[in-house]
Amino acid sequence: MKLNEISDNPGARTPRKRVGRGIGSGLGKTSGKGHKGQKSRRGVAINGYEGGQMPLHRRLPKRGFTNAPFKRDYAEVNLGRLQTAIDAGKLDPKQPIDAASLKAAGLFKAVRDGVRLLGVGELTAKIDITVAGASKSAVAAVEKAGGSVKVAAPAKAAEAEASAE
Repeated sequence: MKLNEISDNPGARTPRKRVGRGIGSGLGKTSGKGHKGQKSRRGVAINGYEGGQMPLHRRLPKRGFTNAPFKRDYAEVNLGRLQTAIDAGKLDPKQPIDAASLKAAGLFKAVRDGVRLLGVGELTAKIDITVAGASKSAVAAVEKAGGSVKVAAPAKAAEAEASAE
């Protein structure tokens, strides 16, 4: 390869579309926008507008409840990924495992509101793990392998309890 042979991938650079430059260009006069009408104008944002009819999102009944301000956002870890990390030597099964050691092993990027252990996959190593939450199947699988699961309060809940006292 030589410097004069370097080029972009085919289609990486496309020429700028020059509109309104005569009928021979194919984009003259109306610049590809057709004739008249609301959509041929600038600044049109009509998503959800139904021509004066009551829009669908207002016709449908509002139901349910969203607990958004208090929702917990857990970092989820499956047993299979935990076993893979142990096999790769990223986690030591003889040491107690917590959120910090799981993050250091690269099982997730951020702890957020705590770690939730899920039962997908198989665990053969005997581990002692402390998490903010765990599914019944995950607890059963860890105990079957000879380990233990300690479910501690999530980080935000612990902070709230500490400030209340």
